[in-house]
Amino acid sequence: MDRRHFVTSMAAGGTLALASGGTGAHEKDDARTFATPEAAAKSPPEKLAYVIGVYAGTGVKQPDYLATIDVDPASKTYSQVVHRLPMPKVGDELHHFGWNACASCHGTRARRYLIIPGLVSGRIHIVDTANRRDPMLHKVIEPEEVVRKTKLTAPHTVHCLADGQIMISMLGDEQLGGPGGFLLLDDKFEIAGRWEAGTKGMNYNYDFWYQPRHNVMISSEFGIPEAYEPGFNLDDVGAGKYGRNLHFWNLEERRVEQSIDLGDEGLIPLEVRFLHDPAAAQGYVGAALSSAMWRWHQPNGSWQADKVIQVEGIEHEGWPFPVPGLITDLVVSMDDRFLYFSNWLHGDLRQYDISDPANPKLASQLWLGGVLGEPNDAGRDLNGGPQMLQLSYDGRRMYVTNSLYSTWDNQFYPDMKSWLLKVDCHPEGGMTVDPNFFVDFHDRPGGPARAHEVRLQNGDCTTEIFQ
Repeated sequence: MDRRHFVTSMAAGGTLALASGGTGAHEKDDARTFATPEAAAKSPPEKLAYVIGVYAGTGVKQPDYLATIDVDPASKTYSQVVHRLPMPKVGDELHHFGWNACASCHGTRARRYLIIPGLVSGRIHIVDTANRRDPMLHKVIEPEEVVRKTKLTAPHTVHCLADGQIMISMLGDEQLGGPGGFLLLDDKFEIAGRWEAGTKGMNYNYDFWYQPRHNVMISSEFGIPEAYEPGFNLDDVGAGKYGRNLHFWNLEERRVEQSIDLGDEGLIPLEVRFLHDPAAAQGYVGAALSSAMWRWHQPNGSWQADKVIQVEGIEHEGWPFPVPGLITDLVVSMDDRFLYFSNWLHGDLRQYDISDPANPKLASQLWLGGVLGEPNDAGRDLNGGPQMLQLSYDGRRMYVTNSLYSTWDNQFYPDMKSWLLKVDCHPEGGMTVDPNFFVDFHDRPGGPARAHEVRLQNGDCTTEIFQ
């Protein structure tokens, strides 16, 4: 099957699923998905954001929740939590989540359901956002069913596929060891099995991004759950319990075709981001522990990775080694003009001009907490450091939270008070913190929670995969 036929057949499968019921269109199918990056960038500004509220590590024994945040500056409830949807059980540690539909299935199904896994529990929640302000729980898949049908645990990244299925990267096997794999849900949110034809070449798993036009999926490596769950131990890195590889999969054949060992300058590669232009066979991955940004590209038919940014460690009192920046998240603007990433330990948010993708140029930098004690640019006290990032389609608004993972939060920021900030991003470069937007997740009814990933009501710059 050639690539053009492969993409066409995937889209046809999605249309059939919609016609037969599936996740069905509660509203016009294309109202919340976009065919091109240009169309997404011209869409109206978001008015709502969905943010994970996690109780793990806080001492509060209540179920985690999904918060709906009003992000419309013209609203009377701007910068407020306007709805909370608690999950049914305690102990999930909600982490990353995603939509049932994106640009890859544009015109075949509506963006309506959020798939919200529990990284620790393995439980998968399906949330219906037909009422966007007050979403409701639609379905729960218990971890016992996940393990029985796939032998996988620790669900992480969620992406929809063009055929209407949903793929979730899984970080562990049933014994919390490696290499993990990829779980598939069908369009009715039933477990359809595993995606990969085999795990040969994989050591660990974490994030992934696919691009049908190039018949490729790229996955990264964090570590095994038994290593990261108790907290970070540097000895585990030397013992090989954390990753350093990028894997390039043949998307049609569902197998690893090429792997690149990033070496000691690429330890713990986490988030992967293709450029949004579907013709561009290149993107970026942040190596967290090495605090390096790597660019992958395909110059001569095979994939290559080059280090393009290095954040140097900084000597700091009380630390036995230079404090690494710890790049924990990155996002590329919809027009492929700017790359943003967070240094969770140093405490800075950076904006790079990537008009020349091989030579990023620092355009702006904000200090938003961190262990170094740098004066911050938010105009208020901030605990923790910038962590999860989400950018609006038009590239003007960046949403930032500060929780990484409960045991790591407590290890590096034992007095963490969690928050959500909004940063205004200027079209020609530059960033400023919106002084009128601040959501305090610490001082909340029911006790302190921690904010993690952010999704915007009609999608965002880490949702869309264009064909």
